[in-house]
Amino acid sequence: MSDALPQPHRPSATAPAERFAARTAGMTASEIRALFAVASRPEVVSLAGGMPNIAALPLDALAVEVADLVAREGQVALQYGSAQGRPELREQICEVMALEGIRADPDDVVVTVGSQMALDLVTRIYCDPGDVVIAEGPSYVGALGSFAAYQARVVHVQMDEHGLVPSLLRSALQSLAQQGTTPKFLYTIPNFHNPAGVTLAVPRRAEILAICAEYGVAVVEDNPYGLLGFSGTIYPALRSMDRDVVYLGSFSKTFASGLRVGWALVPPAVRDRLVLAAESATLCPPSFNQMLVSRYLAAHDWRSQVKTYTEAYRDRRDAMLRALETHLPEGCTWNVPDGGFYVWLTVPEGVDTKAMLPRAVTARVAYASGTGFYADGFGSRQLRLSYCYPTPERITEGVRRLAAVLEAELDVMRTFGTPARLPATPPEPRDGPQAPSPHTP
Repeated sequence: MSDALPQPHRPSATAPAERFAARTAGMTASEIRALFAVASRPEVVSLAGGMPNIAALPLDALAVEVADLVAREGQVALQYGSAQGRPELREQICEVMALEGIRADPDDVVVTVGSQMALDLVTRIYCDPGDVVIAEGPSYVGALGSFAAYQARVVHVQMDEHGLVPSLLRSALQSLAQQGTTPKFLYTIPNFHNPAGVTLAVPRRAEILAICAEYGVAVVEDNPYGLLGFSGTIYPALRSMDRDVVYLGSFSKTFASGLRVGWALVPPAVRDRLVLAAESATLCPPSFNQMLVSRYLAAHDWRSQVKTYTEAYRDRRDAMLRALETHLPEGCTWNVPDGGFYVWLTVPEGVDTKAMLPRAVTARVAYASGTGFYADGFGSRQLRLSYCYPTPERITEGVRRLAAVLEAELDVMRTFGTPARLPATPPEPRDGPQAPSPHTP
């Protein structure tokens, strides 16, 4: 008789798929995140990620502020806080939003761990599986990920050089109404769009709000770049025209992305549900981060800091535009953003930017292929170029490398009379956000 003890059952390291919720089937790694491992290599010029350039921050002054915060208020800063966020910061957020014409009550502000969390929570409280969300085409990849995680169906509405096209929005809503479907909300990035770089023309803003009101569709306005206009123009927020708009904001682009402090300004009817959702997600946003942001806003010239950021980004945009004009082959088109982080590039027909990306990385340059910014298979002829982080010299070199990769793709097409890679998606519409984005309708 053996004296050996029975061995406990050890579950497989890989859980069977049936254990997971059905909604996890839509949770896939974004193409942008998958790029970071290679794009972070020093030999690769990354024009892919939208990382803010925080080198211009007054780090010495912030170090003093951090030390003083811990010494004087550490018992509060390092403790749990309110799920809605600290009252003093919510008041300051209202002052920031006032620059865009928004009149808000601090009680209607919910502080979140970055605006991505706010977007995720808004989707959670609005969308059941199978619900429809309207979004611009292309749209922010993080938003598409949240919509997919909650099993919402995305219907894209095309933009032109002046942003979302009202007539196409109306057509989409009419078509959905005929199917008995009312979208839960329109998700829009009106200023210096990610990834398209265009700005929604001011005359279109009221028209779009009126169309959504006519069809009973809520509006979610995501505006992380609104204060980063290169001409000094601050556009009126959609929320300033309609108090029922859900407005998402962030300090990631105007202060420090690593602190992860964002917010949602919501109608009172939405606020209680959003606070409960936030409570279940994180219990409370970090008090330390909120108090540091609050001190920064109170004691430092944050508007001058935003201006410093904007000037640096304008110089980088100009470097990118010069490089595109100098190096890119004929047949490429791009927009001229008047703020924000991104240029949206369309390549000649037959070139598939997703298929070309490994060859670009081999040539030591990275970009974000357009397919990651659509939920419906489009974008194979587009790519997003980010100018916010690299120096102007690195931008120029990165575009030169990208141009050489494109020339090689086109040379294959010219030699064999076929596309370098057969596109796996339907043909792209020929028009789109490929021109400057002035204030005209």
